[in-house]
Amino acid sequence: MVTSKQVNAFMPRKKKKIFKKKGRIIKDLTRNIFKILNKDSDKFYNYKQIASKMGISDTDGKTQILKKLAELTANKKIKEVDRGKFQINEDRKYSLGTLDITSNGNGYFISDDYEEDIFVPNVNLGKGLHGDMVKVYVYKKRRSNKLEADVVEVVERAKSDFVGVLQLNKNFGFVLPDSNKMYADIFISQSKLNGAEHGDKVQATIIDWPEKSKNPFGKITKVLGKPGDHNTEMHSILLEYDLPYEFPSEVEKDAETLSIEITKDEITKRRDMRSDLTFTIDPKDAKDFDDALSFTKLENGNYEIGIHIADVSHYVQPKTILDAEAYERATSVYLVDRVVPMLPEMLSNGVCSLRPNEEKLTFSAVFEINEKAQIIKQWFGRTVTYSDKRFAYEEAQAIIENKNNIVPANVSLTGLEYKVDDAIVEAILKLDELAKILRKKRMKQGAISFDRVEVKFNLDEAANPVGVYFKEAKDANKLIEEFMLLANRKVAEFIGKSKGGKPSNKTFVYRVHDEPDIEKLASLQNIISKFGYKINTDTRESTSDSLNQLLNDVHGKAESNMIETLAIRSMSKAVYTTQNIGHYGLAFDYYSHFTSPIRRYPDVMTHRLLQHYLDGGNSAKQEVYEEKCKHSSKREELASKAERDSIKYMQVKYMQDHKDEVFDGVITGVTEWGIYVEITKNKCEGMVRIRDIKSDYYIFDEEQYAIVGQSTKQMYQLGDNVQVQVKKTDLERKHLDFNLIEE
Repeated sequence: MVTSKQVNAFMPRKKKKIFKKKGRIIKDLTRNIFKILNKDSDKFYNYKQIASKMGISDTDGKTQILKKLAELTANKKIKEVDRGKFQINEDRKYSLGTLDITSNGNGYFISDDYEEDIFVPNVNLGKGLHGDMVKVYVYKKRRSNKLEADVVEVVERAKSDFVGVLQLNKNFGFVLPDSNKMYADIFISQSKLNGAEHGDKVQATIIDWPEKSKNPFGKITKVLGKPGDHNTEMHSILLEYDLPYEFPSEVEKDAETLSIEITKDEITKRRDMRSDLTFTIDPKDAKDFDDALSFTKLENGNYEIGIHIADVSHYVQPKTILDAEAYERATSVYLVDRVVPMLPEMLSNGVCSLRPNEEKLTFSAVFEINEKAQIIKQWFGRTVTYSDKRFAYEEAQAIIENKNNIVPANVSLTGLEYKVDDAIVEAILKLDELAKILRKKRMKQGAISFDRVEVKFNLDEAANPVGVYFKEAKDANKLIEEFMLLANRKVAEFIGKSKGGKPSNKTFVYRVHDEPDIEKLASLQNIISKFGYKINTDTRESTSDSLNQLLNDVHGKAESNMIETLAIRSMSKAVYTTQNIGHYGLAFDYYSHFTSPIRRYPDVMTHRLLQHYLDGGNSAKQEVYEEKCKHSSKREELASKAERDSIKYMQVKYMQDHKDEVFDGVITGVTEWGIYVEITKNKCEGMVRIRDIKSDYYIFDEEQYAIVGQSTKQMYQLGDNVQVQVKKTDLERKHLDFNLIEE
């Protein structure tokens, strides 16, 4: 149904006097003069034109405008370009930045010009949407002296496509966007419906936003299906973040035309490592195997360990349709029930994938390592390899734990118990031993150990969640992680460092991670102190040591997920760039991504640059690669949001079948409108609204991270253990409402 509010947005209305008088004083006169002059800074206006635009016709009002214009001219905030004609002074402070819209429809302006984000009330958004690049005028509020911003121009739209539900009237409709960051419904005329029906989940594109309209005008570009349908919702999540769920036919065709034969000529150009013992260790449901390990015991007692990576850059050449598509996607997206790959399946799961008992073209980092896990020699280059065996993590873990060659039936990929070749067992056990030494060294150097528990779902044939379980990184996972980290670090050092140890200044793709923000760490300290924990931020070393201690102390406790999340949020985001500043979280001075080119475009760039420099090439154009790095970082962030949304969706769907149950939970957030509670046994998070707590009238206490009952003084505080029951599940908005079980 179209609401009367929505219909009224398009009905002829009497002129609303926005610029109210307070007695004889015109309210917000300065700001509103600026608003008019900012609208088109090239134009100039006299006082009559300004008065007309403000809806002021009386003599007293015009006099106030004249006086204010004279005052602003004297202060050089505006200029008189001709007698009685005024224009904005271009010397005034304007800023460019991005808009961050909150769920209540207000926003914040984010710019390098200001240390803190600046509040933008809804009335000042000027048709700016979430993520848009905007030009703003920043001013101080008279009473509070706080900074606020007024959007004067939308410089660049972040997006124009939105997913939502169509509400259809007789002659027109509105798309109500799924995103709580999109504050305006999209008006759809009858001619722009594209066959969509009332209640359909659709994708709409904004095509215009008329001057006097509260709502943008759009057209429906895709009909996705009915809300609540599983596939419809998954496709909606992808489209919301501009992530395609299928490949264009021309890309698929381009992939099919590739020559996949490994010729003798190609082998002669590479180091032949097919005879080396080689195997993969991956998740049990993996289909794309982009890394393998080889292991050889040398006569001098050392070990030659090869980290072999799918040679995607051999097949995906620059300036091809395939490369353009891979770049645009920049990453594979891992939703709960599906993978949306960066490369067509023929490549990702086929020709590039290091499947067992198949010869493959690879790009390798090969190290001679001694018993103390010290690197004696290193080699980088293209290879041809042959994987002797494929392991799931659980199978490799059984070998590590039991220290024998038997893989039990309960973890076997085949469902049957089987024996592993003794040489492979020896390799896995030695690699595990060396990985533990490497990890210990990293931790000693200040690396931070975020071994977070992952929420996973058991799905039935229709992809409905029938169970929740937690996946925790064990030794087999850490074995692979350490050798991938080693390859990534050594490749970055090889390119980034000259022989003397100084920066080489060669253009390269680095994965960097800045030091944590001091204010965010202070905020973290404030919160964790409620639980009896503390961190020491005096030095870089003490910060990383105390963060590791914190993560160790909370492990396995009810509040662990919340504190781990808060600790991660206090960190800077890792990004791709050509400007190397090191990786704080890993405690590496040089770090890149080299080991996953099937699912990450930056790794493809790393492979290309590494080969370019191995061939003696000059430094590549930095500007070109920096732009590609920024794009890749942005796409990674979008993919991460989509992945989180798919988990939220599955959690809500799972809880639909558990409405009668009472769950133990922990308070993970407190706001003026309610408390967030995370269920301990499945990590599902929902909200208890203050208005639904009937025992008392509760008030938000910001300092104590709590809500407090006015009569009883009962307090519900961050970290408190509570019991909840499902009140409402909203699949479309991926939201859970709980009822609090009061004592």
